[in-house]
Amino acid sequence: MRNIFGIRLARPTGVLTLLIVCFPLVALAEDSASVTFTLDFPGSDPSHYRMWISSDGHGTYDSDGKLNPEAESNSFHIDFTLSNATRSRIFDLAKRAHYFQGDLDSHKRNIASTGAKTLAYKDAKLNTQASYNYSPNQPVEELTGLLQNLSATLEFGQRLEYYHRYQKLALDEELKRMEEMWNQNGLAELQVVAPTLQRIVNDPSLIITVRSRAQRLLALSGEEPAR
Repeated sequence: MRNIFGIRLARPTGVLTLLIVCFPLVALAEDSASVTFTLDFPGSDPSHYRMWISSDGHGTYDSDGKLNPEAESNSFHIDFTLSNATRSRIFDLAKRAHYFQGDLDSHKRNIASTGAKTLAYKDAKLNTQASYNYSPNQPVEELTGLLQNLSATLEFGQRLEYYHRYQKLALDEELKRMEEMWNQNGLAELQVVAPTLQRIVNDPSLIITVRSRAQRLLALSGEEPAR
């Protein structure tokens, strides 16, 4: 191999070639970031959950939420993928909250406890976290509300899966509650439970009221009902 002056050049070694090929992958890994939200609130349902969200929109959810009011606490894990809009909003709010550096809590004694919350951020350069009950920081409160709404959606999805398999008569009331919470802006990212809603819509053994409720929620999620 020669350059433009006709001088013979050595061919790239295998190691050099490997470095050239792998460099974009290394750079991509360094650009990855994550936000983690943890809630501990004894006496509530769930009393504990942890949500991890990557900058590529993938996330995990671990909770001890109950499958019904009489049940013992139930531990479960869910993998999910966020819409691009919500993923961008989460990391924009984290940026506006200065990646949770410093004290986030208001420390006001006359504010009721709504659970011990922790927000954490991690990327190639930062690894920060802060705990709070109520924060006067607007981006933090906005992010808290969004992630709690996402938690509510995931909890509904877990219960709907269980009821569809084992307690079909409970589906109508659960879907009704889900519709009410949506109308009160208490849910987020309905598409993460769209597969469950779709299975309910497609089940001919269910009464029309149940299937209709599920279909309305499926339409709100932005997912096209399967024909």
